[in-house]
Amino acid sequence: MYLHTTVLPAGLTVSPSRSQFFQFESVSLSCEENNSSAGWTVWRNTTRGTRTQCRDGWGKPAGSTCKIKNLIQSDSGVYWCSSREGAASSSIQLTVTGGSVILQSPVLPVMEGDDVILSCLTKTTPSNLPAAFYKDGSLIRTEPKGHMTLHHVTSSDEGLYRCYIRGHGESPSSWISVEDKPPNPDPTRNTPPLSLFSSPPPLPPPSQSLFYLLLSLPSIIVVVPLLLVLVLMVRRCVRRRSEGETGFYGYMHNLFSAGINTIKSDYVGFSHVLQLTSETVSFHKCILFN
Repeated sequence: MYLHTTVLPAGLTVSPSRSQFFQFESVSLSCEENNSSAGWTVWRNTTRGTRTQCRDGWGKPAGSTCKIKNLIQSDSGVYWCSSREGAASSSIQLTVTGGSVILQSPVLPVMEGDDVILSCLTKTTPSNLPAAFYKDGSLIRTEPKGHMTLHHVTSSDEGLYRCYIRGHGESPSSWISVEDKPPNPDPTRNTPPLSLFSSPPPLPPPSQSLFYLLLSLPSIIVVVPLLLVLVLMVRRCVRRRSEGETGFYGYMHNLFSAGINTIKSDYVGFSHVLQLTSETVSFHKCILFN
């Protein structure tokens, strides 16, 4: 029978944060999901081929945390978290060595582009001795202080790493995984695209002066030609009756005043314009017959 196990984003944290340990050291493993650890238990599958949970002859449970004291080599194996519903977290590999050198490396996968520091540690002496670092069996380089930094890691940096200190021995190998960096969120994703068929923004309302100017166009169309006719008539009258200059200009003054008042009107109608036209015709007759 095939048993399907759902892998949830629960995390197994290790303290101290490394994947290799000396014999008789202690380690604490904790399960967390979204800052909550309720309902999770630490399980393991060791080199003995046994799959057991914390408390079954190893470890001391405290909620979703399992503490292991006095590690021995048989504690090496795969550890993970499991919920009461049968869901499981991602797993990690822990190695316990009886030697005197371990490699301190990340327990969890590292993000692409990050820097990774590897340290070669000894059990009894200060951990600043010259150390040689290897990847997949090939020498990378020797560091005088026992620390090596992998800058801006990529998928090509994945592999088995180990270190060696002369006079002390070499560490077990540990696998380093590199995960793809998540893409940056697109700041324009939530911005609606511009449409070629979208309506243009409304024009601002016309000013009051422009509004009245547009309203006065009908009167201007009627009055301006009328004024031109009057000007021609005045010129003709001036040539014919120079002796009636005073009376004529008084009459013209009143006539132009009537035209100006017509332009200032608020378009109740064209009665003033008609009146002005009547007076102009009468004046024209006066000029023609005089």
